[in-house]
Amino acid sequence: MSSNSPVLTEVVGGLGVITLNRPKALNALTLEMVRELTTVLRGWAHDPLVHGVMLRGSARPPAEGKHPATHFCAGGDIRFMHDAALAGDLALDDFFTEEYALDHLLHVYPKPTVAWIEGVCMGGGMGLAQACRLKVVTESVRMAMPETRIGLFPDVAGGYFLSRCVGAVGEYLGVVGPHLHLTDALTLGLADAHAQAASLPGLLEGLRARPAHGGEELLGRVRAHVDLHPLQQVPEATITAHLDQINQHFAHATLPEVVASLRADDSEWARATLQQMAGHSPLMMAVTLEQIRRARSMPLAEVFRMERTMVRHCFQLRKGAASETVEGVRALVVDKDHAPRWQPASVEAVTPAMAEAFFEAVWPPHAHPLRDLADRLP
Repeated sequence: MSSNSPVLTEVVGGLGVITLNRPKALNALTLEMVRELTTVLRGWAHDPLVHGVMLRGSARPPAEGKHPATHFCAGGDIRFMHDAALAGDLALDDFFTEEYALDHLLHVYPKPTVAWIEGVCMGGGMGLAQACRLKVVTESVRMAMPETRIGLFPDVAGGYFLSRCVGAVGEYLGVVGPHLHLTDALTLGLADAHAQAASLPGLLEGLRARPAHGGEELLGRVRAHVDLHPLQQVPEATITAHLDQINQHFAHATLPEVVASLRADDSEWARATLQQMAGHSPLMMAVTLEQIRRARSMPLAEVFRMERTMVRHCFQLRKGAASETVEGVRALVVDKDHAPRWQPASVEAVTPAMAEAFFEAVWPPHAHPLRDLADRLP
């Protein structure tokens, strides 16, 4: 496979290594990449020479005088989403259907899966990482589900893995979209272990010299290597240092109640949280609150189906430039004026009916594009 390919693959001592390879775009996912990943994973699922899979990101070329920076995946290609929505390109539907099916495939994969997470891991990157059995974070990791900033919601099963966080943390992470470093990720169960990024070549060299002979042996050797190369210093908790306040404010029933509760809190943390929320779509923050609460009692495949319905509404309830998502991407990455014209413009103006509309069925169950998702790989 060409080194210019957006997805690189190699089998090293029984470990199938997949490298996302769009470093200048922080390895953001395209439809081409989603399809290549799906093909590779389906092939390796039944390959007797592959006992497990690792996902990693490629390094961004270094700026002058600096070391190259490696990032896992910054999410989906939002510029493509913007342009496709304006053009009425049906590839937009294909992207979300196939991305969600890919993430589900990883969740139910029959062999051990490892996410080696360096740098940015957001949105679609989180969808890949959280589906893996072992999530290893390194010193540079920055995790987030910041979709409300672009008029979207935390998809790729965000409703599933965020709602499984302790207390009301899932609501906070989805609505506000803060960045998590490794300590907070580990504390919240969004990562399993930490290791020095520079230790990865040694792991692969060891497998190349002495291949593994089964999935559990392979996973055990990866875990042992990680345990031998921990970070010598880990940062103090930031997000999880405020669990009491998060639970106090984000357990409220509605978004206006959450905001009112934060406004009544005179702490620096509450003020900073309100400032973060000020730039996000009021409508999609309300939708996200509802999404996470619905998902908390839903099995994984149902969450994916719900989110596929929701994302369809993101581009169809108000089409083209009127879409909240299209407007959010325009403001952030197209025109870069950072002045989105949200509709409605305030939290108080969002009605329950506006949020509920995102959960109305688009397809009958037998015609849903993700109707075939099951709890195991066929």
